Amino acid sequence: MLDDEKLAYEDEWDTGDLECGELLLPLRRRVEALKAGGVIRLITRNASAAIDLRAWCRVTGHRMLKMDPPDFYIQRKED
Repeated sequence: MLDDEKLAYEDEWDTGDLECGELLLPLRRRVEALKAGGVIRLITRNASAAIDLRAWCRVTGHRMLKMDPPDFYIQRKED
């Protein structure tokens, strides 16, 4: 994961208090809409997001660039 303060991103989504089960499918669609290597900034106040999003990235092959709750930066995998 990167420690840089500011990361460039192509999309931003504030999910509020959505549970991870409710946000993973829409997140998948948003990440798939990015070009390969594109970054989404996800804002979530869900307490388990750090664990769940890290696992989701591992399973899908996307890269968690930075976790600084409530901000998460996820990079779409290369095709």
